Amino acid sequence: MRLDEWKGMDIFMKKIAILGSTGSIGTQTLEIVREQKDIEVTALAAGANAALLEEQIREFSPKLAALWEEGAAASLRERVKDLPVKVVSGMEGLLEIATMPEAEILVTAIVGMLGIRPTIAAIEAGKAIALANKETLVTAGHLIMPLAEEKHVPILPVDSEHSAIFQSLHGERGNKISKILLTASGGPFRGKKRAELERVRPEDALKHPNWSMGRKITIDSATMVNKGLEVMEAKWLFGVGLERIQVVVHPQSVIHSMVEYEDGAVIAQLGTPDMRLPIQYALYYPERRSLSGKRLDFFQLQSLTFEEPDLETFWGLKLAFEAMGRGGNIPTAYNAANEMAVSLFLEGKIQFLEIPELIQLCMEECSYVQRPTVEEILRTEAEAYELIKGRR
Repeated sequence: MRLDEWKGMDIFMKKIAILGSTGSIGTQTLEIVREQKDIEVTALAAGANAALLEEQIREFSPKLAALWEEGAAASLRERVKDLPVKVVSGMEGLLEIATMPEAEILVTAIVGMLGIRPTIAAIEAGKAIALANKETLVTAGHLIMPLAEEKHVPILPVDSEHSAIFQSLHGERGNKISKILLTASGGPFRGKKRAELERVRPEDALKHPNWSMGRKITIDSATMVNKGLEVMEAKWLFGVGLERIQVVVHPQSVIHSMVEYEDGAVIAQLGTPDMRLPIQYALYYPERRSLSGKRLDFFQLQSLTFEEPDLETFWGLKLAFEAMGRGGNIPTAYNAANEMAVSLFLEGKIQFLEIPELIQLCMEECSYVQRPTVEEILRTEAEAYELIKGRR
């Protein structure tokens, strides 16, 4: 089912489960739960932050909770044994949360390809998906989107850019899209050249000028790989070819993205850089709810500026278009290589400019699969990891 066909559907959600509840998107989702007071949290899952997950369990009283490692889950069980909550672990735990009967919507906010199998399971169980996990569509869009259409399950975008596109499509059913204009802040190194980025440290790359995000996505913004992943995601979400997706650098992060129609009209969604807005919109669509926070002051703004992306300096973005153009499992190679490269950079084991170099290596050397299954997607991920380990 296409996003532009969902207007008017009754998908008002009251009961949610969250994968990645201790991360940036997960914690901001819970801020909305606190503020709105009419959402029941049925399940929470986290990677390793047992202390924060325990706090969330005590505040939101989910029936089910998960940590990735069984040892950490066992410790959490002991700590919350006074509460009526079941604690599970691993992929089996994520799948149990994704399919639990009580939840109506699954917020997928975990980082990486761990999100693929739970998302598929939730769709098969008829759950609506509030999608904040880019990797799901980047690597498995050819599987996810047809399944969602078959099961009549809405996939509601949580990324600010894709939410903006979704909102800009309202009322335009049947009108042809000429172009999607995907905005990018440019990150902390906008305007820099390659030579200036040779000695970038992780602490430099983590200083995003506009957004407060997790460490991995902040590095992705600095390399503009994040925008490349969003290009791939937009292709699947909105059913448009790559030739109709254009990245526009917009340093103020006020216009979150735009849609140009065949008559030349451009519709944009504007707002302050606050991730709670697209999260809340996904949870309550099609209703708009009051939301605390700053509002745009156009007299203070005075001007909005736009630039072309520098594909020479930030060639990770250029590689994304190449990966999607080749298709098959190459976007998976791109994504997996980036995940490992970012981890190595944050650990101080590689230089900043080696991130796109390793992406290109894996795109060139991973075995090509034209239409990969979930198992082949995961094998490609493992192959990319081994390629990088073999070059170090």
